[in-house]
Amino acid sequence: MDNYHVKFLGFDNTFTINPVAFSFFGISIRWYGIILCTGFILAFIYCMKVSKRFKINFDKFIDVIIVSSICGIIGARLYYVLFYPGDLYLKNPAKILNINEGGIAIYGGIIGAIIAGYFMCRFKKINFKKALDLASLGFLIGQAIGRWGNFFNQEAFGSQTNLPWGMMSEATSFKYVHPCFLYESIWCFLGFLGLHLISKKLKVFDGEIFSLYIAWYSTGRFFIEALRTDSLIFPALGMKVSQIIAVIAILGSLFFILSKKLLKNNV
Repeated sequence: MDNYHVKFLGFDNTFTINPVAFSFFGISIRWYGIILCTGFILAFIYCMKVSKRFKINFDKFIDVIIVSSICGIIGARLYYVLFYPGDLYLKNPAKILNINEGGIAIYGGIIGAIIAGYFMCRFKKINFKKALDLASLGFLIGQAIGRWGNFFNQEAFGSQTNLPWGMMSEATSFKYVHPCFLYESIWCFLGFLGLHLISKKLKVFDGEIFSLYIAWYSTGRFFIEALRTDSLIFPALGMKVSQIIAVIAILGSLFFILSKKLLKNNV
């Protein structure tokens, strides 16, 4: 894999990066995978540390995490394949399994993880809404860190810009573009800080933190997605899939929060 020479408009330094961290017995270990694993481990540790505050038995919750993570990866891949333009995967179904070539979508991952988590929580007799609240904070940690994998792959960037943090490399055809991975990483980090504090002192009902997570993340994703040039498009509407999902998710989460608040005030 060739190196990328990355430069930011407002800085003099040029960063030389390679998507491959090292090779092990002929197998290339990519920075993307290392960073994703780092995000997962830190999210796991955080959830372990605060699980008592959420009144969740972490020994049982480990099984939920494992199964949900696997189903999340499957969901992320299927979501990408479903909305991928053209008939590439129809003509070559075997390519669906070639996840090493890239092609996963975070919304699909969240959907897959939630569905699996629901059934696992029922099986393990864990309060599903409490589990969602705890998991959402883990999601934000994983997303904030995981997006830096896009930096090493030089992907998930946006349209051209003259802002000081505009990024340029071989992948951007030597044009300064919006580093959308950075925007989303910062957005998720801020969301984690805010929801962590809310979960400690201001949480009113089970499922509230997860609803706020969905509203927060989807709001940021809607605007960041508007900048991106590699978005999946919904053919029937000619709109970006992630923006459509974001609007639905925002409205749904806000409706859930408001209905809970109104119900509590009327009791």
